[in-house]
Amino acid sequence: MAWRTEILSKAAAAIVTAAALAACLPASGGTDDDGKAAVPPGAQAECPAVKAPGDSRARQLRGMWIATVGGIDWPKGKTKAQQQDDYRKLLDTAQAMNLNAVFVQIRPNSDAFYPSPHEPWSQWITGTPGKDPGYDVLGFMLKEAHARNLEFHAWFNPYRISRQADLNKLAPGSPARKHPDWVRKYGKGLWYDPGLPQVRRLATDAVMDVVRKYDIDAVHFDDYFYPYPEGGAEYPDQATYKAYGKGMGKADWRRQNVDTLVRDLSAEIHQAKPWMQFGISPFGVWRNTGSDPSGSPTDGALQSYDDQYADTRKWIKQGWIDYVTPQLYWTIGDRPADYAALVDWWSRQVQGTDVQLTIGQAAYRVGEGGPWNKAGELPRHLALNKRHPAVRGDVYFSAASLAGNKRGFAERLRKEHYPTPAIPPVVAGRGGKAPTPVQDVQAKADGEHVKVQWRPSQDAKAYAVYRVKGDKTGCAPVDPAALVAHVRGGGIIDRGAQPGQTYTYYVTALDRLHHESAPARGATVAAAGG
Repeated sequence: MAWRTEILSKAAAAIVTAAALAACLPASGGTDDDGKAAVPPGAQAECPAVKAPGDSRARQLRGMWIATVGGIDWPKGKTKAQQQDDYRKLLDTAQAMNLNAVFVQIRPNSDAFYPSPHEPWSQWITGTPGKDPGYDVLGFMLKEAHARNLEFHAWFNPYRISRQADLNKLAPGSPARKHPDWVRKYGKGLWYDPGLPQVRRLATDAVMDVVRKYDIDAVHFDDYFYPYPEGGAEYPDQATYKAYGKGMGKADWRRQNVDTLVRDLSAEIHQAKPWMQFGISPFGVWRNTGSDPSGSPTDGALQSYDDQYADTRKWIKQGWIDYVTPQLYWTIGDRPADYAALVDWWSRQVQGTDVQLTIGQAAYRVGEGGPWNKAGELPRHLALNKRHPAVRGDVYFSAASLAGNKRGFAERLRKEHYPTPAIPPVVAGRGGKAPTPVQDVQAKADGEHVKVQWRPSQDAKAYAVYRVKGDKTGCAPVDPAALVAHVRGGGIIDRGAQPGQTYTYYVTALDRLHHESAPARGATVAAAGG
Protein backbone atom coordinates (compact mmCIF):
# COMPACT_ATOMS: atom_id res chain seq x y z
CA MET A 1 0.00 0.00 0.00
CA ALA A 2 1.45 3.33 -0.98
CA TRP A 3 1.16 5.62 2.03
CA ARG A 4 0.02 9.19 1.53
CA THR A 5 -1.00 11.76 4.10
CA GLU A 6 -3.93 13.93 3.04
CA ILE A 7 -5.83 16.60 4.97
CA LEU A 8 -9.61 16.78 5.01
CA SER A 9 -10.39 19.91 3.05
CA LYS A 10 -13.34 22.20 2.62
CA ALA A 11 -14.14 20.19 -0.46
CA ALA A 12 -14.86 17.21 1.79
CA ALA A 13 -17.64 19.07 3.54
CA ALA A 14 -18.97 20.15 0.17
CA ILE A 15 -19.22 16.54 -1.00
CA VAL A 16 -20.89 15.39 2.18
CA THR A 17 -23.37 18.27 2.31
CA ALA A 18 -24.37 18.30 -1.34
CA ALA A 19 -24.63 14.56 -1.71
CA ALA A 20 -26.39 13.99 1.57
CA LEU A 21 -29.21 16.31 0.54
CA ALA A 22 -30.11 13.88 -2.23
CA ALA A 23 -29.58 10.75 -0.18
CA CYS A 24 -32.15 8.40 1.31
CA LEU A 25 -31.48 8.45 5.02
CA PRO A 26 -32.35 5.65 7.46
CA ALA A 27 -35.26 6.18 9.83
CA SER A 28 -36.15 4.21 12.94
CA GLY A 29 -36.39 0.44 12.57
CA GLY A 30 -37.22 -2.72 14.48
CA THR A 31 -40.98 -2.36 14.48
CA ASP A 32 -43.28 -0.15 12.48
CA ASP A 33 -45.26 2.80 13.82
CA ASP A 34 -48.09 0.50 14.90
CA GLY A 35 -45.78 -1.59 17.06
CA LYS A 36 -46.22 -4.74 14.97
CA ALA A 37 -43.71 -7.52 15.57
CA ALA A 38 -41.15 -8.35 12.90
CA VAL A 39 -42.15 -10.92 10.28
CA PRO A 40 -41.06 -14.40 11.49
CA PRO A 41 -39.02 -16.74 9.29
CA GLY A 42 -41.13 -18.74 6.88
CA ALA A 43 -44.16 -16.44 7.04
CA GLN A 44 -46.38 -16.30 3.95
CA ALA A 45 -45.13 -13.74 1.44
CA GLU A 46 -47.49 -11.03 0.26
CA CYS A 47 -46.41 -11.60 -3.34
CA PRO A 48 -45.52 -15.30 -3.61
CA ALA A 49 -45.58 -15.31 -7.42
CA VAL A 50 -43.00 -12.51 -7.74
CA LYS A 51 -39.36 -13.50 -8.04
CA ALA A 52 -36.46 -11.88 -6.20
CA PRO A 53 -34.37 -9.42 -8.23
CA GLY A 54 -31.32 -11.70 -8.53
CA ASP A 55 -27.82 -10.67 -9.56
CA SER A 56 -27.15 -7.80 -11.95
CA ARG A 57 -24.45 -5.34 -12.97
CA ALA A 58 -26.13 -2.86 -10.63
CA ARG A 59 -24.68 -4.85 -7.75
CA GLN A 60 -21.26 -3.51 -6.80
CA LEU A 61 -18.90 -3.46 -3.87
CA ARG A 62 -17.88 0.18 -3.38
CA GLY A 63 -15.39 0.79 -0.63
CA MET A 64 -12.62 2.94 0.76
CA TRP A 65 -9.62 2.15 2.91
CA ILE A 66 -9.28 4.01 6.21
CA ALA A 67 -5.56 3.83 7.03
CA THR A 68 -4.59 4.38 10.66
CA VAL A 69 -0.81 3.84 10.55
CA GLY A 70 0.75 7.26 11.04
CA GLY A 71 -2.76 8.75 11.17
CA ILE A 72 -2.87 8.73 7.36
CA ASP A 73 -6.66 8.94 7.31
CA TRP A 74 -7.55 8.62 10.99
CA PRO A 75 -7.20 9.29 13.88
CA LYS A 76 -5.89 12.83 13.72
CA GLY A 77 -7.54 14.26 16.83
CA LYS A 78 -6.10 13.56 20.27
CA THR A 79 -9.29 13.44 22.31
CA LYS A 80 -11.99 10.79 22.19
CA ALA A 81 -14.58 13.37 21.07
CA GLN A 82 -12.35 14.67 18.26
CA GLN A 83 -11.51 11.18 17.06
CA GLN A 84 -15.10 10.04 17.03
CA ASP A 85 -16.29 13.17 15.26
CA ASP A 86 -13.58 12.83 12.59
CA TYR A 87 -14.42 9.17 12.04
CA ARG A 88 -18.12 9.91 11.64
CA LYS A 89 -17.25 12.52 9.02
CA LEU A 90 -15.27 9.94 7.04
CA LEU A 91 -18.26 7.59 7.15
CA ASP A 92 -20.56 10.42 6.14
CA THR A 93 -18.33 10.94 3.10
CA ALA A 94 -18.59 7.23 2.27
CA GLN A 95 -22.37 7.40 2.58
CA ALA A 96 -22.60 10.57 0.54
CA MET A 97 -20.52 8.92 -2.19
CA ASN A 98 -22.95 5.98 -2.21
CA LEU A 99 -20.24 3.58 -1.04
CA ASN A 100 -21.24 0.46 0.87
CA ALA A 101 -18.06 -0.74 2.61
CA VAL A 102 -15.11 0.52 4.63
CA PHE A 103 -11.78 -1.25 5.08
CA VAL A 104 -10.43 -0.07 8.43
CA GLN A 105 -6.89 -0.74 9.63
CA ILE A 106 -7.16 -2.11 13.18
CA ARG A 107 -3.79 -3.90 13.58
CA PRO A 108 -1.26 -1.76 11.73
CA ASN A 109 1.93 -2.59 13.67
CA SER A 110 1.46 -5.67 15.86
CA ASP A 111 -0.81 -3.51 18.00
CA ALA A 112 -4.52 -3.10 18.43
CA PHE A 113 -7.40 -0.66 18.09
CA TYR A 114 -9.32 -2.80 20.58
CA PRO A 115 -8.61 -4.40 23.97
CA SER A 116 -6.42 -7.36 23.05
CA PRO A 117 -5.02 -10.17 25.19
CA HIS A 118 -2.18 -10.56 22.68
CA GLU A 119 -0.94 -7.08 21.79
CA PRO A 120 -0.83 -3.55 23.23
CA TRP A 121 -3.02 -0.60 22.32
CA SER A 122 -1.82 1.11 19.16
CA GLN A 123 0.32 4.21 19.46
CA TRP A 124 -1.64 5.74 16.57
CA ILE A 125 -4.64 6.33 18.86
CA THR A 126 -3.06 8.30 21.69
CA GLY A 127 0.51 8.93 20.52
CA THR A 128 1.88 6.60 23.20
CA PRO A 129 2.46 2.88 22.51
CA GLY A 130 0.32 0.75 24.82
CA LYS A 131 -1.74 3.60 26.27
CA ASP A 132 -5.42 2.79 26.84
CA PRO A 133 -7.51 5.38 24.96
CA GLY A 134 -10.39 4.96 27.39
CA TYR A 135 -12.83 3.41 24.93
CA ASP A 136 -13.16 0.40 22.66
CA VAL A 137 -12.12 2.02 19.40
CA LEU A 138 -13.04 -0.93 17.19
CA GLY A 139 -16.39 -1.32 18.90
CA PHE A 140 -17.17 2.33 18.22
CA MET A 141 -16.01 2.17 14.60
CA LEU A 142 -17.97 -0.98 13.88
CA LYS A 143 -21.19 0.36 15.41
CA GLU A 144 -21.00 3.60 13.43
CA ALA A 145 -20.31 1.78 10.15
CA HIS A 146 -23.18 -0.65 10.59
CA ALA A 147 -25.54 2.18 11.54
CA ARG A 148 -24.94 3.49 8.00
CA ASN A 149 -25.19 -0.05 6.56
CA LEU A 150 -21.53 0.02 5.55
CA GLU A 151 -19.78 -3.34 5.54
CA PHE A 152 -16.84 -3.36 7.94
CA HIS A 153 -13.71 -5.11 6.68
CA ALA A 154 -11.25 -5.38 9.57
CA TRP A 155 -7.79 -4.73 8.12
CA PHE A 156 -4.84 -6.52 9.72
CA ASN A 157 -1.11 -6.39 8.91
CA PRO A 158 0.30 -9.81 9.80
CA TYR A 159 4.06 -9.16 9.98
CA ARG A 160 4.79 -5.43 10.36
CA ILE A 161 5.95 -4.32 13.81
CA SER A 162 7.24 -0.78 13.50
CA ARG A 163 8.30 1.84 10.98
CA GLN A 164 11.36 2.52 13.20
CA ALA A 165 14.03 0.02 14.25
CA ASP A 166 14.36 0.47 18.04
CA LEU A 167 12.67 -2.32 20.02
CA ASN A 168 12.84 -0.25 23.18
CA LYS A 169 10.45 2.31 21.70
CA LEU A 170 7.68 -0.29 21.50
CA ALA A 171 5.13 -0.74 24.26
CA PRO A 172 6.47 -2.83 27.17
CA GLY A 173 3.77 -5.43 26.51
CA SER A 174 4.62 -5.84 22.85
CA PRO A 175 5.23 -9.47 21.79
CA ALA A 176 8.22 -8.15 19.83
CA ARG A 177 9.89 -6.99 23.04
CA LYS A 178 9.01 -10.23 24.80
CA HIS A 179 10.33 -12.32 21.90
CA PRO A 180 13.09 -10.35 20.18
CA ASP A 181 14.21 -13.58 18.49
CA TRP A 182 11.03 -13.38 16.36
CA VAL A 183 12.02 -9.93 15.07
CA ARG A 184 14.06 -8.94 12.02
CA LYS A 185 15.36 -5.47 11.24
CA TYR A 186 14.93 -4.60 7.59
CA GLY A 187 15.15 -1.21 5.95
CA LYS A 188 14.09 1.39 8.49
CA GLY A 189 11.65 -0.86 10.36
CA LEU A 190 11.00 -4.02 12.34
CA TRP A 191 9.28 -7.13 11.00
CA TYR A 192 8.25 -10.50 12.35
CA ASP A 193 9.90 -13.40 10.55
CA PRO A 194 7.18 -15.22 8.52
CA GLY A 195 9.21 -18.43 8.64
CA LEU A 196 8.62 -18.90 12.36
CA PRO A 197 5.57 -20.97 13.40
CA GLN A 198 5.26 -18.79 16.53
CA VAL A 199 4.84 -15.69 14.36
CA ARG A 200 2.11 -17.31 12.27
CA ARG A 201 0.37 -18.35 15.47
CA LEU A 202 0.51 -14.80 16.86
CA ALA A 203 -0.96 -13.31 13.69
CA THR A 204 -3.69 -15.95 13.64
CA ASP A 205 -4.53 -15.47 17.32
CA ALA A 206 -4.77 -11.70 16.86
CA VAL A 207 -7.19 -12.11 13.96
CA MET A 208 -9.28 -14.82 15.59
CA ASP A 209 -9.67 -12.78 18.78
CA VAL A 210 -11.46 -10.14 16.73
CA VAL A 211 -13.41 -12.67 14.65
CA ARG A 212 -14.86 -14.23 17.79
CA LYS A 213 -15.55 -11.04 19.73
CA TYR A 214 -16.83 -8.60 17.07
CA ASP A 215 -19.51 -8.70 14.39
CA ILE A 216 -17.15 -7.69 11.60
CA ASP A 217 -18.08 -8.56 8.01
CA ALA A 218 -14.64 -9.57 6.77
CA VAL A 219 -10.99 -10.07 7.63
CA HIS A 220 -8.75 -8.10 5.28
CA PHE A 221 -5.02 -8.18 4.51
CA ASP A 222 -3.24 -5.69 2.24
CA ASP A 223 -0.06 -6.16 0.18
CA TYR A 224 2.49 -6.46 3.00
CA PHE A 225 3.81 -9.99 3.53
CA TYR A 226 7.57 -10.24 3.26
CA PRO A 227 8.62 -6.59 3.03
CA TYR A 228 9.13 -4.77 -0.24
CA PRO A 229 12.80 -5.06 -1.32
CA GLU A 230 14.94 -2.13 -0.19
CA GLY A 231 18.16 -1.30 -2.00
CA GLY A 232 18.93 -4.90 -2.88
CA ALA A 233 19.33 -5.88 0.79
CA GLU A 234 18.55 -9.50 1.63
CA TYR A 235 15.86 -10.14 4.24
CA PRO A 236 17.78 -11.49 7.29
CA ASP A 237 16.13 -14.89 7.75
CA GLN A 238 19.06 -17.21 7.02
CA ALA A 239 18.97 -18.83 10.47
CA THR A 240 15.23 -19.48 10.17
CA TYR A 241 15.70 -20.94 6.71
CA LYS A 242 18.44 -23.22 7.99
CA ALA A 243 16.15 -24.44 10.79
CA TYR A 244 12.95 -24.88 8.79
CA GLY A 245 13.86 -24.92 5.07
CA LYS A 246 14.06 -28.72 4.81
CA GLY A 247 15.95 -28.64 1.54
CA MET A 248 13.57 -26.31 -0.29
CA GLY A 249 14.83 -23.39 -2.31
CA LYS A 250 14.65 -20.24 -0.21
CA ALA A 251 12.12 -18.48 -2.45
CA ASP A 252 9.80 -21.51 -2.49
CA TRP A 253 10.18 -21.86 1.27
CA ARG A 254 9.26 -18.23 1.82
CA ARG A 255 6.18 -18.60 -0.38
CA GLN A 256 5.24 -21.71 1.57
CA ASN A 257 5.44 -19.74 4.82
CA VAL A 258 2.98 -17.15 3.54
CA ASP A 259 0.79 -19.85 1.94
CA THR A 260 0.58 -21.63 5.29
CA LEU A 261 -0.62 -18.51 7.09
CA VAL A 262 -3.25 -17.72 4.45
CA ARG A 263 -4.51 -21.32 4.19
CA ASP A 264 -4.65 -22.03 7.92
CA LEU A 265 -6.12 -18.66 8.85
CA SER A 266 -8.81 -19.07 6.21
CA ALA A 267 -9.74 -22.43 7.69
CA GLU A 268 -9.91 -21.06 11.24
CA ILE A 269 -12.00 -18.04 10.24
CA HIS A 270 -14.52 -20.13 8.35
CA GLN A 271 -14.69 -22.78 11.03
CA ALA A 272 -15.53 -20.14 13.63
CA LYS A 273 -17.93 -18.18 11.41
CA PRO A 274 -18.66 -19.86 8.06
CA TRP A 275 -20.28 -16.73 6.68
CA MET A 276 -17.32 -14.43 7.26
CA GLN A 277 -15.31 -13.18 4.30
CA PHE A 278 -11.52 -13.30 4.12
CA GLY A 279 -10.01 -11.08 1.45
CA ILE A 280 -6.60 -9.84 0.39
CA SER A 281 -5.47 -6.75 -1.54
CA PRO A 282 -2.12 -7.63 -3.14
CA PHE A 283 0.29 -5.58 -5.20
CA GLY A 284 -1.21 -5.38 -8.68
CA VAL A 285 1.34 -7.55 -10.53
CA TRP A 286 1.62 -11.23 -9.64
CA ARG A 287 4.31 -11.99 -12.25
CA ASN A 288 5.33 -10.47 -15.57
CA THR A 289 5.09 -12.62 -18.69
CA GLY A 290 8.85 -12.36 -19.00
CA SER A 291 9.11 -14.39 -15.78
CA ASP A 292 6.12 -16.69 -16.30
CA PRO A 293 3.90 -17.28 -19.33
CA SER A 294 0.93 -17.29 -16.94
CA GLY A 295 1.77 -13.78 -15.79
CA SER A 296 0.31 -10.45 -16.87
CA PRO A 297 1.46 -8.57 -20.02
CA THR A 298 3.57 -6.22 -17.94
CA ASP A 299 7.28 -5.60 -18.28
CA GLY A 300 9.76 -4.84 -15.54
CA ALA A 301 7.15 -4.32 -12.80
CA LEU A 302 7.77 -5.53 -9.27
CA GLN A 303 6.29 -9.01 -8.86
CA SER A 304 4.52 -9.95 -5.64
CA TYR A 305 5.24 -13.66 -6.27
CA ASP A 306 9.00 -13.09 -6.42
CA ASP A 307 9.51 -9.97 -4.31
CA GLN A 308 7.05 -10.47 -1.45
CA TYR A 309 6.59 -14.21 -1.80
CA ALA A 310 2.82 -13.77 -2.08
CA ASP A 311 1.34 -16.32 -4.50
CA THR A 312 -2.04 -14.64 -4.80
CA ARG A 313 -2.94 -16.58 -7.94
CA LYS A 314 -2.58 -19.84 -6.00
CA TRP A 315 -4.78 -18.53 -3.19
CA ILE A 316 -7.51 -17.78 -5.71
CA LYS A 317 -7.29 -21.21 -7.34
CA GLN A 318 -7.28 -22.96 -3.96
CA GLY A 319 -10.29 -21.00 -2.72
CA TRP A 320 -8.47 -19.83 0.40
CA ILE A 321 -9.79 -16.29 -0.02
CA ASP A 322 -13.29 -14.99 -0.70
CA TYR A 323 -12.27 -11.87 -2.56
CA VAL A 324 -9.17 -10.33 -4.10
CA THR A 325 -8.62 -6.59 -4.54
CA PRO A 326 -5.42 -6.10 -6.55
CA GLN A 327 -3.96 -2.62 -6.20
CA LEU A 328 -3.96 -1.41 -9.81
CA TYR A 329 -2.39 1.96 -9.12
CA TRP A 330 -1.47 2.74 -12.73
CA THR A 331 -3.13 4.64 -15.55
CA ILE A 332 -4.70 3.23 -18.69
CA GLY A 333 -1.83 2.80 -21.14
CA ASP A 334 0.88 3.02 -18.48
CA ARG A 335 4.24 1.40 -19.07
CA PRO A 336 5.39 -0.95 -17.68
CA ALA A 337 1.98 -1.74 -16.13
CA ASP A 338 -1.15 -0.89 -18.14
CA TYR A 339 -4.30 -0.67 -16.04
CA ALA A 340 -6.42 -2.07 -18.88
CA ALA A 341 -4.17 -5.10 -19.38
CA LEU A 342 -4.10 -5.85 -15.65
CA VAL A 343 -7.88 -5.67 -15.25
CA ASP A 344 -8.17 -8.20 -18.06
CA TRP A 345 -5.54 -10.47 -16.50
CA TRP A 346 -7.09 -10.45 -13.02
CA SER A 347 -10.55 -11.04 -14.49
CA ARG A 348 -9.28 -14.24 -16.07
CA GLN A 349 -7.74 -15.42 -12.80
CA VAL A 350 -11.07 -15.52 -10.94
CA GLN A 351 -13.03 -17.19 -13.74
CA GLY A 352 -14.48 -20.51 -12.64
CA THR A 353 -13.94 -19.74 -8.94
CA ASP A 354 -16.09 -18.32 -6.14
CA VAL A 355 -13.52 -15.58 -5.52
CA GLN A 356 -14.93 -12.10 -6.04
CA LEU A 357 -12.77 -9.55 -7.87
CA THR A 358 -12.73 -5.89 -6.91
CA ILE A 359 -10.12 -3.36 -7.99
CA GLY A 360 -7.96 -1.20 -5.72
CA GLN A 361 -7.98 2.36 -7.09
CA ALA A 362 -5.31 5.00 -6.45
CA ALA A 363 -7.35 8.00 -5.36
CA TYR A 364 -4.19 9.34 -3.66
CA ARG A 365 -2.46 9.73 -7.04
CA VAL A 366 -4.91 12.26 -8.48
CA GLY A 367 -2.99 15.47 -9.16
CA GLU A 368 0.45 13.80 -9.27
CA GLY A 369 1.15 14.75 -12.88
CA GLY A 370 0.66 13.26 -16.32
CA PRO A 371 -2.68 11.46 -16.76
CA TRP A 372 -3.22 11.69 -12.99
CA ASN A 373 -3.68 15.45 -13.33
CA LYS A 374 -6.99 14.77 -15.00
CA ALA A 375 -10.05 14.33 -12.79
CA GLY A 376 -11.36 11.87 -15.35
CA GLU A 377 -8.68 9.17 -14.99
CA LEU A 378 -10.45 7.18 -12.26
CA PRO A 379 -13.87 7.55 -13.94
CA ARG A 380 -12.20 6.11 -17.06
CA HIS A 381 -11.07 3.14 -14.99
CA LEU A 382 -14.62 2.42 -13.90
CA ALA A 383 -15.92 2.76 -17.45
CA LEU A 384 -13.31 0.24 -18.60
CA ASN A 385 -14.23 -2.13 -15.75
CA LYS A 386 -17.74 -2.43 -17.20
CA ARG A 387 -16.27 -4.40 -20.10
CA HIS A 388 -15.25 -7.09 -17.61
CA PRO A 389 -18.21 -8.79 -15.88
CA ALA A 390 -15.84 -10.44 -13.39
CA VAL A 391 -15.07 -7.03 -11.85
CA ARG A 392 -17.61 -6.53 -9.07
CA GLY A 393 -16.52 -3.22 -7.61
CA ASP A 394 -13.75 -0.88 -6.52
CA VAL A 395 -11.99 0.17 -3.32
CA TYR A 396 -10.25 3.55 -3.04
CA PHE A 397 -7.01 4.39 -1.31
CA SER A 398 -7.83 6.23 0.64
CA ALA A 399 -10.59 7.90 2.65
CA ALA A 400 -8.91 11.28 3.08
CA SER A 401 -8.19 11.45 -0.65
CA LEU A 402 -11.84 10.80 -1.48
CA ALA A 403 -12.93 13.43 1.01
CA GLY A 404 -10.32 15.87 -0.31
CA ASN A 405 -11.85 15.61 -3.81
CA LYS A 406 -8.74 16.93 -5.55
CA ARG A 407 -9.59 18.39 -8.96
CA GLY A 408 -13.19 17.34 -8.36
CA PHE A 409 -12.50 13.65 -9.13
CA ALA A 410 -14.75 12.33 -6.33
CA GLU A 411 -17.66 14.46 -7.50
CA ARG A 412 -17.18 13.07 -11.00
CA LEU A 413 -17.13 9.51 -9.70
CA ARG A 414 -20.39 10.08 -7.87
CA LYS A 415 -22.08 11.82 -10.77
CA GLU A 416 -20.93 9.44 -13.51
CA HIS A 417 -20.77 6.10 -11.71
CA TYR A 418 -22.34 6.30 -8.25
CA PRO A 419 -25.51 8.43 -8.61
CA THR A 420 -27.56 5.86 -6.66
CA PRO A 421 -26.79 3.35 -3.89
CA ALA A 422 -25.70 -0.20 -4.68
CA ILE A 423 -26.12 -3.57 -3.01
CA PRO A 424 -22.89 -5.61 -2.85
CA PRO A 425 -22.82 -8.84 -4.85
CA VAL A 426 -23.78 -12.07 -3.10
CA VAL A 427 -20.83 -13.68 -1.31
CA ALA A 428 -20.56 -17.08 -3.00
CA GLY A 429 -19.72 -20.29 -1.21
CA ARG A 430 -20.43 -19.07 2.31
CA GLY A 431 -24.01 -20.26 2.78
CA GLY A 432 -26.87 -17.94 3.55
CA LYS A 433 -30.23 -17.55 1.85
CA ALA A 434 -32.79 -14.90 1.06
CA PRO A 435 -34.68 -13.80 4.18
CA THR A 436 -38.44 -13.90 4.61
CA PRO A 437 -39.93 -10.93 2.71
CA VAL A 438 -41.06 -7.85 4.60
CA GLN A 439 -44.73 -6.93 4.90
CA ASP A 440 -46.97 -3.88 5.19
CA VAL A 441 -44.96 -1.35 3.18
CA GLN A 442 -46.37 2.13 3.75
CA ALA A 443 -45.45 5.41 2.10
CA LYS A 444 -46.68 8.86 3.01
CA ALA A 445 -45.74 12.44 2.30
CA ASP A 446 -43.60 13.93 5.05
CA GLY A 447 -43.19 17.62 4.40
CA GLU A 448 -41.09 17.99 1.27
CA HIS A 449 -40.05 14.34 1.37
CA VAL A 450 -41.57 10.85 1.47
CA LYS A 451 -41.45 8.56 4.49
CA VAL A 452 -41.40 4.84 3.71
CA GLN A 453 -41.79 2.20 6.42
CA TRP A 454 -42.35 -1.52 6.53
CA ARG A 455 -42.74 -4.44 8.87
CA PRO A 456 -39.18 -5.81 9.01
CA SER A 457 -38.14 -9.43 8.68
CA GLN A 458 -36.69 -11.23 11.69
CA ASP A 459 -33.99 -12.96 9.64
CA ALA A 460 -32.90 -9.92 7.61
CA LYS A 461 -29.76 -7.83 8.11
CA ALA A 462 -30.69 -5.04 5.69
CA TYR A 463 -33.37 -3.80 3.32
CA ALA A 464 -33.47 -2.47 -0.22
CA VAL A 465 -35.99 0.19 -1.22
CA TYR A 466 -36.96 0.64 -4.88
CA ARG A 467 -38.91 3.58 -6.30
CA VAL A 468 -40.81 3.77 -9.59
CA LYS A 469 -42.92 6.56 -11.00
CA GLY A 470 -46.68 6.22 -11.10
CA ASP A 471 -49.38 4.33 -9.23
CA LYS A 472 -48.33 0.69 -9.44
CA THR A 473 -49.68 -0.54 -6.12
CA GLY A 474 -49.72 -4.32 -5.94
CA CYS A 475 -47.26 -7.11 -6.64
CA ALA A 476 -44.59 -6.61 -9.26
CA PRO A 477 -40.93 -7.49 -9.87
CA VAL A 478 -38.41 -4.75 -9.19
CA ASP A 479 -35.81 -3.27 -11.51
CA PRO A 480 -32.38 -3.20 -9.81
CA ALA A 481 -31.79 0.20 -11.44
CA ALA A 482 -34.69 1.61 -9.39
CA LEU A 483 -32.85 1.20 -6.07
CA VAL A 484 -32.97 4.34 -3.92
CA ALA A 485 -31.85 3.03 -0.52
CA HIS A 486 -29.99 0.11 1.06
CA VAL A 487 -30.37 0.42 4.83
CA ARG A 488 -30.71 -1.27 8.18
CA GLY A 489 -33.87 -0.65 10.18
CA GLY A 490 -37.54 -0.33 9.30
CA GLY A 491 -37.79 2.84 7.23
CA ILE A 492 -36.28 5.67 5.24
CA ILE A 493 -36.89 9.31 4.45
CA ASP A 494 -36.68 9.69 0.67
CA ARG A 495 -35.22 13.14 0.09
CA GLY A 496 -34.99 12.58 -3.64
CA ALA A 497 -38.74 12.48 -4.27
CA GLN A 498 -39.92 15.29 -6.57
CA PRO A 499 -42.81 17.48 -5.34
CA GLY A 500 -46.16 16.56 -6.88
CA GLN A 501 -44.85 13.30 -8.39
CA THR A 502 -46.61 10.00 -7.72
CA TYR A 503 -44.37 7.10 -6.76
CA THR A 504 -44.68 3.44 -5.86
CA TYR A 505 -42.18 1.95 -3.40
CA TYR A 506 -41.16 -1.69 -3.11
CA VAL A 507 -39.03 -3.18 -0.30
CA THR A 508 -36.94 -6.36 -0.19
CA ALA A 509 -35.00 -8.01 2.65
CA LEU A 510 -31.35 -9.14 2.54
CA ASP A 511 -29.20 -11.41 4.68
CA ARG A 512 -25.63 -10.53 5.68
CA LEU A 513 -24.24 -12.15 2.52
CA HIS A 514 -26.62 -10.08 0.34
CA HIS A 515 -29.08 -12.78 -0.70
CA GLU A 516 -32.25 -10.86 -1.50
CA SER A 517 -35.92 -11.72 -1.00
CA ALA A 518 -38.78 -11.01 -3.35
CA PRO A 519 -40.47 -7.63 -2.86
CA ALA A 520 -43.52 -7.08 -0.71
CA ARG A 521 -46.64 -5.42 -2.08
CA GLY A 522 -45.85 -1.91 -3.31
CA ALA A 523 -47.10 1.27 -1.65
CA THR A 524 -48.05 4.37 -3.65
CA VAL A 525 -47.89 8.01 -2.55
CA ALA A 526 -48.06 11.45 -4.11
CA ALA A 527 -45.17 13.59 -2.91
CA ALA A 528 -46.32 16.89 -1.40
CA GLY A 529 -46.01 20.19 -3.25
CA GLY A 530 -45.86 20.74 -6.98
